[in-house]
Amino acid sequence: MLLFNIVLLTHFICFSLYLCTLLAQWRDYDTRVRGPLGLILGVILLLTGIGLVILKAPQINLYKVIPKTGLFVLVTVINIYFGGRTYSRTAYYTLIAATLLAACIAVVRV
Repeated sequence: MLLFNIVLLTHFICFSLYLCTLLAQWRDYDTRVRGPLGLILGVILLLTGIGLVILKAPQINLYKVIPKTGLFVLVTVINIYFGGRTYSRTAYYTLIAATLLAACIAVVRV
């Protein structure tokens, strides 16, 4: 139980930091060059998400895992497409919407 809580806390902190990096670009998303922090946080999010599923293996709630995985793939595709370039307005708002939707899926009880 302690290991699960540590992994969950790490996942939450990385998610919060990723959302903060997106919101920090609010005024200049179309001119700011991104650093490697988003990639590092994305990898940690992926690994801790896999770890959470493994630690809760028999009681996995697929109604949450599948949509959140789809949103993670969407964020990854957008970041790969705009790698080395600045975000377009549509891409930036899609990233924020996908991130907030993933957060809502995580806290809603099913």
